[in-house]
Amino acid sequence: MKPLGAVLVTLTLLLPRTWGTEETRTCIFQTLDETDREFCRGNLEVIYPEVGDVSCSYIPKCHGYRQRLSHDWAEPRVRFPWAKKNKKYVLVMVDPDSPNRADPKYQFWRHWMVSDILGSDLRVGKIKGKVLTSYGRPKPPRYSGYHRYQFRLYLQPEHETIALSEEERDSLGSWDLNDFVEDFNLGNPVASTQFLTKNYKD
Repeated sequence: MKPLGAVLVTLTLLLPRTWGTEETRTCIFQTLDETDREFCRGNLEVIYPEVGDVSCSYIPKCHGYRQRLSHDWAEPRVRFPWAKKNKKYVLVMVDPDSPNRADPKYQFWRHWMVSDILGSDLRVGKIKGKVLTSYGRPKPPRYSGYHRYQFRLYLQPEHETIALSEEERDSLGSWDLNDFVEDFNLGNPVASTQFLTKNYKD
């Protein structure tokens, strides 16, 4: 038995530590597949602490990034280098996969919305304006799979005051984004992007 034990110890020392802890694993940011990548247009950047720009990627589990995204990090910096300095913009962050992507009956879940963002601020990643919905951290339910978190940037029509109805303010889920866009003549987003993440315990 002793020789066999010695062999096992030797193998353990020689084999690469692929199992390791989350902290010791190499952290790979996987980009989205072709279908989801098509949503990412206009070079919109979404920047969180420690991980940088997460546009068009999966949030990896390593280093506790998914947990920090859900519990620690505040709203990201959102940068659009091509913003027109003297124009105003509306930024919307939604989850179209609530409660899950197979049955998104609460689509869209509104996580953040800011209007009256000056293009000059947007160019450097400062989201200052009228906060219509305070930032809500992504918190996908357990066992609900990956959720898309979409950022849509609209050019705000001049002299247009963007607002939510009382009913919209009372509920974040089942929000009719398309009706909202039509009501305020926002048109198509000038830029959009998304990242995917799932519950950090899954």
